Amino acid sequence: MRQLKRIIIIVGILLSYILFIGIFFTNKVMYIRKKTNEEILEREKLLGHYQEELYDIIPKKELTIASPFGYNIYGEMVDVPDSNRFMIFSHGVTQNTLNSIKYMNIFLERGWNVILYDHRRHGRSGGKTTSYGFYEKHDLKAVVDWVRESTSEDAVIGIHGESMGAATLLLYAGAIEDGADFYIADCPFSDLEEQLNYRLKMDYRIPKQLVMPIANTFLRIRDKYSIRDVSPINVMENIDNPVLFIHSEPDDFIPLMMTQQLFEKKRGKKKLYVARNGMHAMSYSENREEYEKAIDEFLEEIGYGEYDQK
Repeated sequence: MRQLKRIIIIVGILLSYILFIGIFFTNKVMYIRKKTNEEILEREKLLGHYQEELYDIIPKKELTIASPFGYNIYGEMVDVPDSNRFMIFSHGVTQNTLNSIKYMNIFLERGWNVILYDHRRHGRSGGKTTSYGFYEKHDLKAVVDWVRESTSEDAVIGIHGESMGAATLLLYAGAIEDGADFYIADCPFSDLEEQLNYRLKMDYRIPKQLVMPIANTFLRIRDKYSIRDVSPINVMENIDNPVLFIHSEPDDFIPLMMTQQLFEKKRGKKKLYVARNGMHAMSYSENREEYEKAIDEFLEEIGYGEYDQK
């Protein structure tokens, strides 16, 4: 009888542990806390990226694009007259379109039309969970398709992404279609499982073997995909169009090594810019001249350099 009680207690403890880890970890992944508009604007103003009076006078067109998953994707388009060049901006996790304004300004100055949009469950877009590129890549396809259908046949489309947004554009280009003319991937992770393992080690000091198998099983049940399905490095060989990879050397959230691995795996035209300063997603903020120079050189190399507007 005592042995049976011990077995029941042990089984109960194991089940409690499995439930706790599975639910806690997948909640962290699926429902990660998003930054508010106020938090984003406070940071962007402090860094000198956002000037409200200037942003307000820029003529913008609101976009509502249907996601293949049944909700609407919210966005904005800034039109540059007589330009057939379009840049789509894919923001990072917890952010929204306000975070993309700093990158928007780079391309507006160079004569590019701009499309900003909110990822699922971010900003004003629909969607119940965050999937770090798994579902987001299909939403990005919907945005690219909208641009193709709404513009001239000779339109040039580029996509710039930051962090999760960078991983999303690589997954879109490698797993769905290489549908843009070029890509700029700023501080992407190369593999979600490796990234989560890295964060487990850095943030919780927990061995991955005690968490990842349980978390992956729960994620399959709750959000219908596997962590292993979110792996840009596994689809890099499918991307033929040019990619500019950007990462800051001091980044300790997503390590520089991940972008270096992606760069090595990419075939064809590619360029790597490693910023000397700045933590995660701060390459532009801390290295503005060098960042813009890397973009200009990349665009020149792939045939989309200085643009003479009609």
